[in-house]
Amino acid sequence: MKMKRANFWSSLPLPVRGLLVGLPCALLTVASCQNSGPDHEAPTDTPTSGTVAVSIDETFAPILESQIDTFQKLYTNAHIKATYQPEEKVMLDLLNDKVKVVVVSRPLNKDEEAELKKQEMLPSTDKVAIDGLAIILHPSNPDSLLTMTQLRDIFGGKTTEWSQVSGKKALGAVNVVFDNNRSSTSRFMRDSLLRGAALAPKAFASESNPALLEYVATHTNAIGVVGVNWISDRDDPVVLKYLSKVHVARITARPNPTPGDYIQPDQVYLAEKTPAILAQYPQLQNYPLRRHLYVISREARTGLGTGFRAFVVGKKGQLIFQKSGLMPAHMQARIVTTTKQ
Repeated sequence: MKMKRANFWSSLPLPVRGLLVGLPCALLTVASCQNSGPDHEAPTDTPTSGTVAVSIDETFAPILESQIDTFQKLYTNAHIKATYQPEEKVMLDLLNDKVKVVVVSRPLNKDEEAELKKQEMLPSTDKVAIDGLAIILHPSNPDSLLTMTQLRDIFGGKTTEWSQVSGKKALGAVNVVFDNNRSSTSRFMRDSLLRGAALAPKAFASESNPALLEYVATHTNAIGVVGVNWISDRDDPVVLKYLSKVHVARITARPNPTPGDYIQPDQVYLAEKTPAILAQYPQLQNYPLRRHLYVISREARTGLGTGFRAFVVGKKGQLIFQKSGLMPAHMQARIVTTTKQ
């Protein structure tokens, strides 16, 4: 056990080590007082052992299952009790103190911050990765190059027939499908793509991401949206099975685009583009449907929740994001160019 803890500590970058040892003394004092009475038992978990409940946005299930599995294999006395739910339920779990850590696609809003302040709780938020929303179609759909304007018209209900998109082939009525009415993907599409407007009246929820993928695979007129981590890890046989059944559309936000302007949510397009990178590679662009992945903790002591959070922020957790096809928040994108001989 001593060796495992040493490996855990040495694998972390210095800022993360500071996170573990530098928690405010006031919070530690509160936690100590709350557990010092006769009716309270002292906490038994540590950063690498014990049990902790974590609630996770279900759109990130594949990548967080990998994170948890790796963490528990490295620290065999650690037990993460994870639940995968729609975003609204995840945030309620955090506010109601049902879990110590959540993984979501947005930071706390003002109302949530105010509620935790009433509870005298100072939460910690870490941005850990950059995700994207993939637009998926039936393989027979020829309209696989879509602009953001076309997507707004489709998901907002203005475009109701596929013949209105390009006229290449009449697939009938556009069938918009989501994973869940209260999911982070439906919220993102309303808030970011539609700028607060309502979704298409006939859009419906399939109740899960696997069900959504199967629906699109069997309905030629369907268009759906899933988190990139469901279709990005090409080493995962489940992902390869999904990709054999659906087609990932190429999207662009550029006006008057050429065919080369349409892109899929690959890592290089998910990464943040600094002015220096854009100056060197002006052809690069950001994938238009990008979002960030956050770990939020309300744990007021250095317990297992803090240990798991530090793992996800640290080198090993970031490498898992990179392998899965997401863009790690704490690693630089590497751009490789080739020269014709």
